[in-house]
Amino acid sequence: MLYHAYELQRAWLGGASAWASMGAEMLSSPYLPMGYMGLGPVAASALEVFAHAAAPRGKPAFGIETVEVGGKSFAVEEATVVNRPFGDLKRFARDGLPADAPRLLIVAPMSGHYATLLRGTVRRMVENCEVYVTDWADAKTVPLAEGRFDLDDYIDYLIGFLEHIGPDAHVMAVCQPSVPALAATALMNAEEHPCRPATLTMMGGPIDTRESPTTVNDLAMERPIEWFRHTVIATVPMQHRGAGRRVYPGFLQLAGFMSMNLGQHMMSHFEMFKHLTIGDEDSAQATKDFYDEYRSVCDMTAEFYLQTVEEVFQKHSLANGTFVHRGKPVDLGAIRDTAILAIEGERDDISGIGQTRAALDLATGLDKAKKQYFLAEGAGHYGIFNGSRWRTKIAPVVEKFIARHGEARLKAAA
Repeated sequence: MLYHAYELQRAWLGGASAWASMGAEMLSSPYLPMGYMGLGPVAASALEVFAHAAAPRGKPAFGIETVEVGGKSFAVEEATVVNRPFGDLKRFARDGLPADAPRLLIVAPMSGHYATLLRGTVRRMVENCEVYVTDWADAKTVPLAEGRFDLDDYIDYLIGFLEHIGPDAHVMAVCQPSVPALAATALMNAEEHPCRPATLTMMGGPIDTRESPTTVNDLAMERPIEWFRHTVIATVPMQHRGAGRRVYPGFLQLAGFMSMNLGQHMMSHFEMFKHLTIGDEDSAQATKDFYDEYRSVCDMTAEFYLQTVEEVFQKHSLANGTFVHRGKPVDLGAIRDTAILAIEGERDDISGIGQTRAALDLATGLDKAKKQYFLAEGAGHYGIFNGSRWRTKIAPVVEKFIARHGEARLKAAA
């Protein structure tokens, strides 16, 4: 019933949004004098804010057509190179990229948002790398016939993607996928897999959530796993391709994130209203662009969500050394060949300071020279991988780390 109620609300809001948009356009029309005086601009701005907030949203496009490097503009090619039911592998490469440029797999979080949330991450790294991105599917679009998808499958997908990319690739895991990316790295190192990554960069990842626990961590610990199973899991309605699949709906994830900073989100929309009222279209559009991405959400399979809550946030399995993949223990001490960079944000309210850094201590078999930690001063969770601080302060650290250890790997192989 929860999902059906949401669909009814979305249908109603979609119609209300369309009417509000038409009203805003009429009040802003140069043929109507009231649009220039009295309450006309105020009413038009209010209707436009409502229309934008209530509009239905689908999957956004990456839309990275060009990047600027050294003052010159280069075209960017986007292609889907691996197609699988629960997630594709996309490739981005710019014209003029050196033949020996690093190959980087960016692992996007499967946490309610689409991979396009990392658009800024991809845009910055494609300047000097051949970039691959995990483009996870919206679970409500995957037919039941395709089977289930859990944390074990996630790890298998990462290993398969690295096998497609080939030896000496680099991995960057943003937030939640730090756990499966670290597990996949350990498994591949233990087997001396030829496609084990040269480096692994983890950004704001919940490796050990007992370190500086946040509100998100507390919520996961307050309830038993059965509470999550019976309270937040819903069945996909008949109008979707994945009808009958049990999922954790994206709209619930979005509601949870927004409730954590509700006052801030309300102020952002109020500021957008003020910008529209005075005709500052550029500032208003910047806010619209952010929320177009932020409010575009997708569903996760119930088994993946529940297993992640239980293993990562409640049992701390990876940190405790009890994490298993397909019944096989994952030994982080087996990581001896993949250099690890842990990045955290000083003001991260999702993954507290120390949660990602814990991976450096857990990788007991890795030489100290292959470990690096970076604390991004003033950066919140989103700012670790997007925005000006990411572009100018954090990305250069990642690029230098990749270059240094990528070159060392090639020398060792020679």
